[in-house]
Amino acid sequence: MCGRRRPVHAGDEPAHRGGQYEQERLMPKYVIERDLPGAGKLTGDELCAVSQESVEVLSTMAPRAQWLESYVTDDKLLCVYIAEDPEAVRDHATKGGFPVTAVHRVSSIIDPTTAERA
Repeated sequence: MCGRRRPVHAGDEPAHRGGQYEQERLMPKYVIERDLPGAGKLTGDELCAVSQESVEVLSTMAPRAQWLESYVTDDKLLCVYIAEDPEAVRDHATKGGFPVTAVHRVSSIIDPTTAERA
């Protein structure tokens, strides 16, 4: 599976029929900081294994938490989740053996189009 690329949200329903966007409306979004020295040097296979472990753990937790995406930096992973509460995020980390440095609830999302509001 890891050798093939697929859309991050393959199988999610479009927003107008529910799916991820409906779940985001019902549960808050969180950014999770994970200190992981050398994260930026992980190989594709290593990232695949971490992703598979995360998805496996999350499959036992549905619908308490959903992983949207993660950003890998030199020494940190920044993960974006939809979850019922911070404890669901921490529960996922404990079950998967993932570090959690901090959990931040997202209060708003802005982008360049935010500047266009008048």
